[in-house]
Parts: sequence; structure tokens; C-alpha cells
Amino acid sequence: MDFIAKPFGWLLMWLYEFTKNYGVAVFLFALVVKVVLLYFSAKSKKSMMRQTRFTPYLKELEARYEGNKQKYQEEVAKLYKEEGINPMGGCLWSLLPFPILLALYRAIRFPITIMMGVPKDIYEGTIQPLLTSLGFEAAGGARAAAYAQIYESQFITQNFEKFAGISEKLRQLDYGFLGLDLSQQPNFRFWQFSAENGSLWSQWGLFLIPVVAALLSFAQSKISTAGSAQDAQTASTSRTMLLMMPLMSLWIGFVMPGALGVYWIATSVFQIIQDYVLTKVFNKQLDAEDADRNARLKAKADEIERKREETKRLREEGATMANPNTSKRKVQKGEKQKTLEEANKWENANRPKKEGGEDEPSRVGDRPYARGRAYVPDRFGPGGAAADPAPEEPAEIPYGENSITEGEIKDISEDNGE
Repeated sequence: MDFIAKPFGWLLMWLYEFTKNYGVAVFLFALVVKVVLLYFSAKSKKSMMRQTRFTPYLKELEARYEGNKQKYQEEVAKLYKEEGINPMGGCLWSLLPFPILLALYRAIRFPITIMMGVPKDIYEGTIQPLLTSLGFEAAGGARAAAYAQIYESQFITQNFEKFAGISEKLRQLDYGFLGLDLSQQPNFRFWQFSAENGSLWSQWGLFLIPVVAALLSFAQSKISTAGSAQDAQTASTSRTMLLMMPLMSLWIGFVMPGALGVYWIATSVFQIIQDYVLTKVFNKQLDAEDADRNARLKAKADEIERKREETKRLREEGATMANPNTSKRKVQKGEKQKTLEEANKWENANRPKKEGGEDEPSRVGDRPYARGRAYVPDRFGPGGAAADPAPEEPAEIPYGENSITEGEIKDISEDNGE
């Protein structure tokens, strides 16, 4: 990490020599980083805002292709490609501040070799032996060993006349800021604060740095996501980040030197200002883009409707022409349909007629036996009455059990010659 941390350490040291105040230098360092990353931050912000505006389109596609996830993903990819949206654009650029934070942490942790730029051989071969000979004793414990150069730089600052000739890069470094020692770690055990452990402000001030950093981180996350239309999954992720970022700020503030907490506070303040300004600017730009997109979509729909009406008119006039780009399958289907229509037309024109020039009575349109093969129009006489009505049943004359009909009486009479 040294080759990444050294440029940031040099910048922090230059700002310290310019301002003569370590805390102000950290604030200005955060501002310079924000300015350098402004292009990428703006690109990320605009990408996220554009994605938010396309949420209704995505919901429409989801409803249209419900149950067909592959088709839905294809249409979403097509939409993003047409509109020039990178789904990962908002996430990738938002990760850039974390390597910078790590580089700054390394510069603060190693002020002699990283921030001042003293060569490692001079530090190990000359400065450390001199520190030992002058009675410097590093605090015990692994945590104290991790910040050994901070304590060494403070001792060198107090006895600088004895170290001045070792290297021209060696500098006096004062970590004070508003009565606080930014090289110290804040103590979260506020119930142990007392005047016996030093100034109450120095204890409470360091304690407040992580707390203020967490609150500002929460406010910054809230402002950056305010007013954005999100689906259920994105909203759930946003709520998680809304809690995770402040908690991470709180943790960083208590486990690292106070200078890191000051940097986090400055970053959150500048981020809130940046989000407010970029939101104002990009809302106007995206409104103009939306208006242009809606105009293009309307013009496209009008053109499609015009072509449809023109095709309908030409088809009615019989002046349509084959599209040279029509697929082979569609051409074959059209030819088959045309052949069937011509065959039906020929059959209607050439079907056999009955004697007297009448058409087949059982035919209805293109269906030759719609009324049945044995259909006879006047089988039951005009208007549906029978042509040869059946003889009426002879009336029955009651003669008891041996009753006979009138017809039988007539037959008997004729047989008897009556």
C-alpha cells in the first residue's frame, strides 16, 4: 500500500505546512479528494438518478413478461443499451473513497516514512537508535505498536533540535486541533471520564468525533436516497445501507486515531453539499432528456400508425408491393393463403348447376352441403306446408268394446254392394 499511500501522505504534509494546523489540513485533504473525484461522483450520481427514473418502465416490463424471466432480462438489457444506462455505474464509482480512506489511514499511521517521506533505511538505521538512546519508550501492547511512529513523531517534535540534521525531510508535527490530540484514539467509555485523566474537553471532544461522524453519515445517506422511486428489493438494500454506513463510521471513529474521524466528518459534510447541488443540476438535465425521449416515442408511434393506415389503403386498392425484407416463412404462408383464396373463387365460379339453372340448394357460401346432401327446398310445400298432406285419421265411432271406424264401415258397405 505504500506506493498508493505516499502521494496522499505528501499531499497531507503539504497541506499541514501550508495551514500549520493538523485538523484544518485533514479538512482540506477531504476537500481536495472530493474535487478530484467530482467527475466520477457526478457520473455515479447521474447514473443512479437515471435508473430511478426508469423504475416505472422496468415495472411495466416485469408485468408484461411475468413468468418469463429470460425474456424480461433481455428486454431490460435492451432498454439499458438503448438509453445508455450502466446498471453498475452507480456502484463502481461509489467504492472509490474506500481505497483513499485506507491510504490516508496508512499516512496517519506512519507519519515519518509515509507522510514526511523519510527513507526507511534512515528511519531504521539512525532515527530509531537515537530515540532509544534519548530514553524514548514506546507504549506496550499490539495496538500501541501499530501507532508507534505517531508517538515517535511526537517525541521528535518535542526534541527536534537533536533530530534536525538527520534528514531534510524530517518535520515537526503537531496533532492538536481545537484543544484535541488527533493522534489519540477516542475512548467510548464515557462513564470513566474525569479530570484526573486530563482535560474533560479533550476526552469528551474525542468521544464526540465518532458520534458526529455517524450522525452525518446517516444524514448524508438519507439525503442521497430521498425522493427516489425504488422497487421493494432496492428499497430494502437502501434501508440496510442507511444503517450500516453510520455504524461503520462509529466503529472506525473509535478504533482509529481521531484524525480519521475528522476526515469522515469532513467527507460527509462535503458529500451532503455535493449531493444537493448535483441533484439540482441533474434534475433539470434529466427532465430535458425525458421530454426528448417522450417526443421521440410519440413520433415513432405516429409514424407506425401512418404506415399502418397507408398499408391498409394500398391493400384496399390492390396496390401493395411485397416487402423484400419479408422472411421466407412469411412469404410461403402468404402464398399458401393466396392459393387457397383463388381455389375457393374458382370453385364458386365453376361448381355444377342443377337443371333449370339453379344452384345446388344444399350449398351455403363455400360449404357445398351445409343443409345436408338430401336437402329439397319444397319437400313440405310452399311456406313449409306439406305438398301431399297425409290422409286424416278416420274418426272412431264408439260401439263399446267392438267399435269400428267409419272407414271400416265404408269398406264393408262396398263389399256388400251397398
